[in-house]
Amino acid sequence: MAGARAAAAASAGSTASSGSPPPQEPGLWELLEEFSRTQYRAKDSGGKSGSKVELIEKRCLELFGRDYCFSVIPNVNGDICGHYPRHIVFLEYESSEKEKDTFQSTVQVNKLQDLIHRSKMARCRGRFVCPVILFKGKHICRSATLAGWGELYGRSGYNYFFSGGADDTWANTEDVTEEDFVLRSGDTHLFDKVRGYDIKLLQYLSVKYICDLMVENKKVKFGMNVTSSEKVDKAQRYANFTLLSIPYPGCEFFKEYKDRDYMAEGLIFNWKQDYVDAPLNIPDFLTQSLNIDWSQYQSWDLVQQTQNYLKLLLFIMNRDDDHGLLVHCISGWDRTPLFISLLRLSLWADGLIHTSLKPAEILYLTVAYDWFLFGHMLVDRLSKGEEIFFFCFNFLKHITSEEFCLKTQRRKSLPTRDAGFTVEDICMLRHRDRGSTTSLGSDFSLVLEHSPGAVGSFSYEAVELVPAGAPTQAAWRKSHSSSPQSMLWSRPQPSDDRLPSHHGFTEAKSSSSSSSNHSDNFFRMGSSPLEVPKPRLTALSDRETRLQEVRSAFLAAYSSTVRLRAAAPSPSGAIGGLLEQFARGVGLRGTSTSAL
Repeated sequence: MAGARAAAAASAGSTASSGSPPPQEPGLWELLEEFSRTQYRAKDSGGKSGSKVELIEKRCLELFGRDYCFSVIPNVNGDICGHYPRHIVFLEYESSEKEKDTFQSTVQVNKLQDLIHRSKMARCRGRFVCPVILFKGKHICRSATLAGWGELYGRSGYNYFFSGGADDTWANTEDVTEEDFVLRSGDTHLFDKVRGYDIKLLQYLSVKYICDLMVENKKVKFGMNVTSSEKVDKAQRYANFTLLSIPYPGCEFFKEYKDRDYMAEGLIFNWKQDYVDAPLNIPDFLTQSLNIDWSQYQSWDLVQQTQNYLKLLLFIMNRDDDHGLLVHCISGWDRTPLFISLLRLSLWADGLIHTSLKPAEILYLTVAYDWFLFGHMLVDRLSKGEEIFFFCFNFLKHITSEEFCLKTQRRKSLPTRDAGFTVEDICMLRHRDRGSTTSLGSDFSLVLEHSPGAVGSFSYEAVELVPAGAPTQAAWRKSHSSSPQSMLWSRPQPSDDRLPSHHGFTEAKSSSSSSSNHSDNFFRMGSSPLEVPKPRLTALSDRETRLQEVRSAFLAAYSSTVRLRAAAPSPSGAIGGLLEQFARGVGLRGTSTSAL
């Protein structure tokens, strides 16, 4: 086995060395080093760490400014929220001459800032609804879940007594009378006030869809409800929104992902645990549009569940031209950035947002802004082995296929050309026909069928699209496809086209249990978390190429900074060996290394 392990590691190393090193963003390694050493807090702005954060913030503003006109909502010293960026970016419109006249923002930043200030108590830890992605004039927002009465009363009393008797949440509020302050002891009145401002903020941002990732209806600690959620609001204040309960495992579950040597395939959450009481609930008009058997969600592994939830979020943003969505979990700093980051990268890979950013630049932006500056506690998560951050970027290999591409979903037909098919058209058709059998480490392939009942498929809305490779059109014309294609998941047999014969054997621990007990090792085809893209004869789609470059750049930087924490306790040392071979293969490290 030892010789086989060495051969597997050498194979990974030789594959890495056969290609050119992935392009790197200046400062990405420094960002990851800072991220893995300390948690960001808005009030910690002094000293050496403060200067590093300033550079990160400055770079984020620069990258946003490449494609968008934006305003900055100041959060100096965490005045609004202690673990939100000190410079909260509000994207107003795309800065290109063509797009800025198409989607003009109707939001006044001063009014937005006022609503944020008044609504912040409504959400857990003060993590209010914050717009972070602008897609065709619609805002994708993030937040924590609703605060429960314990936190609401606690923070309300703290703000009142420690501000000289003036609660800044209600300061300068014309419609708040003395009776309002006296009646704060009443549950209904207090909830009406703070959640009323939360609802006003959502409406002002034109958010209609609220996607709740919690597996609980309410978070309970020490026998007390510490948080709530829109779906169980007794007064049904959020009844005018489209509420989606899409329960997704919390960061603790990703300890099992790490213990299985970073293998998400076959890893299924235990839905029978006592605290899990939030069932999946999606309105019929959305489930009918997606050919996914949602009743089987408890049998999905981590890959299938993440894929299907991402399809749902993309579909929502693509079908409604007028309204945005909110994604939240409990605190909004683990599961929430996972899906916000995947949404940002998926839309970027289709050329729909951040159109001027290169792979290394969009990687820096989403790591810095979506994860670091919004308070993800990477240091704590790494110490516990809860590697949801690594999972996010390693998961990109599972969303490279065209079923996640919004350009493909809204495609009615290729425009008629006198000259016939171009090379780009042929490459696109070849990629469509072969499905995603060449996706990095994927255990699935796509089979296209003309069958409306196939599992795991979309019923697409269709519009006219520009020729492949041209800039995105400013205006989109809707119509319904009469015979949409559907996509059926099937497990492929190993083939020479999928994995070259001289590469592909990587080692992993047995996935039969999430415990850390020693188990026999086995060989798995193409499933290493550090698998390097293989050379192949067929052309890649733009989407696949772009996501591969992001994933490769992340693995290269991560291997030289954070490192996979499974390397030390692993009896075989397989992951550590592959990591070291990868780093050397792409020219990141010499033959002798020291521990970071």
